Amino acid sequence: MNRHERGVKQGDKLLKMQGKFDRGPIEFQSRIPPQEGEIMAFASRDVVSIPQTTTILKAVGTMTGCNFRRLPITDSGTKNLRGIITSGDIINFMGGGDKYRLVKVKHGGNLLSAVNESVREIMTRDLLSLPDSATIADAIALIIEKKTGGLPITGAGGILKGIVTERDVLRVLASEKSRLAVEDVMTTSLRVTNPERPIAEVTRDMTRYRFRRLPVVSDDVLFGIITATDIMRYLGGKEVFARISTGDISEVTGLPVRNLIAGDLFTTSPDRSIAMAAREMLDRNIGALPVIEDKGLIGLVTEFDLVRAFARG
Repeated sequence: MNRHERGVKQGDKLLKMQGKFDRGPIEFQSRIPPQEGEIMAFASRDVVSIPQTTTILKAVGTMTGCNFRRLPITDSGTKNLRGIITSGDIINFMGGGDKYRLVKVKHGGNLLSAVNESVREIMTRDLLSLPDSATIADAIALIIEKKTGGLPITGAGGILKGIVTERDVLRVLASEKSRLAVEDVMTTSLRVTNPERPIAEVTRDMTRYRFRRLPVVSDDVLFGIITATDIMRYLGGKEVFARISTGDISEVTGLPVRNLIAGDLFTTSPDRSIAMAAREMLDRNIGALPVIEDKGLIGLVTEFDLVRAFARG
C-alpha cells in the first residue's frame, strides 16, 4: 500500500475520548446584565464589505489580505446587507458541497473560469444578523444556539452597522471568573484527517460535518490542524495559479493537505483553566487549541467551547 492509499484509509477517522463530565443540553444563563444597544460597544464598526458583483477571486483576496473568516455583502449605494461570504462557503465551492456545482457543472471543472464569477453565486443569503439595539446577551445566546462564528449588525432599513464574532464575545466573557478546566469543556469526539489526504477530500469532510478545522494525525501523532481559512488562503495565493496548467480544479485540490498546514502548532493541557486557554487564543489570534496528555491528542477546545462555558457560568 503506498503512502497516499494509507492516508485515504486513515483519513476519515473518528477519535472518541471519554469526557470528564456529561455536558448535557446547553442552557444559556449569562451573568452579564443586558443593556439595550450595548452590542455596538464591542462589535467591529469599521466593517469591510463588498458588493454582489465582486468576483469570487477578489472576495477571497480581500478576506485573505484582511485575515477575515467572513465578509458581508452589501448594496454598493445603500450598504444594505444582502448576504455574507465565509471561509466555509469557499471550501464548499472548492469541492466540499453544493456550491461546487458552479465549478463542476457550469464551468466544466475549470477553476480559472469559475473564480471570476460574481460572489453572489456562492454567498450565503439566508443569514443570521442582529439589530444595533441588541444586547451582549442577545449575541451570546444566538452564537451558542445557532453555532455561528459571526453575526452582522444592522440598523434602520437593513444598513450594515457592524459585525460581532465569537472572538469579540470571548474577549468580553474571558474576564468572568470560572473554576472550569479545559477538560471540562473540550470536544472529545474528534474527526481527524491524515496529512496525505488530498484537499478535495478534506473540503468534503469539513462541509459534510460542518467543521471549521480538522486535526491532522499521522500514526497517532498530531501533525497539525487544517482550517477552512488555511484552504481559503491557498486559493487566494499565487501558488494555486502557478500549479494550474489546464485550469482544471483537480490540479489544485489534489495536493496533499499537509502542504497547507501552518508551521506553528500551539497546544494546551486538560488541567489548564479555561481563562488561561481563552487568553492564549486571544493573544495568538487562533480559534482552537488541541488538548494533549501523555503526548497524545485527547480533545480540542475551541472559541465556541469557551464562549459556551463562560456563558453557562
